[in-house]
Amino acid sequence: MQTIENINQTINENLAVMLYFSAPTCNVCHALKPKLLEAIEGNFKNFEVISIDTSIEQETSAHFSVFTIPTVLVFLDGKEFLRKSRHMSVGEVIREIKRPYEIMNS
Repeated sequence: MQTIENINQTINENLAVMLYFSAPTCNVCHALKPKLLEAIEGNFKNFEVISIDTSIEQETSAHFSVFTIPTVLVFLDGKEFLRKSRHMSVGEVIREIKRPYEIMNS
C-alpha cells in the first residue's frame, strides 16, 4: 500500500509518473491495465507506474480527486499533465504523452 507522501515523493523525483486507479471488481480496469503497461514500457523508457486500489486506498483516491475507475493520471516533471477516466484507449493515452515526453527527454 502506497502512502500519499510516498506517491508525491515519486512524482517529484521522477520525470514521468503514471498513477493507475482501479479496483478488484472492475473488469474494464483488469482488461486495460496489462495493455496500458505494455504500451508504456514499449514507448517510454523512464516511466514510473503506481497502481492504486481504490477499494483499499480511498484516502489516496480522494486526495487525487479520483471518483471513477479506471482513472489514469500522468505527471510530467512533477505536474499533472493528463487525466483520463472510464473510456480511454491505450493509443490515445500514448499519443497524448509521446510528444511532451520526447521533448523532456531530448
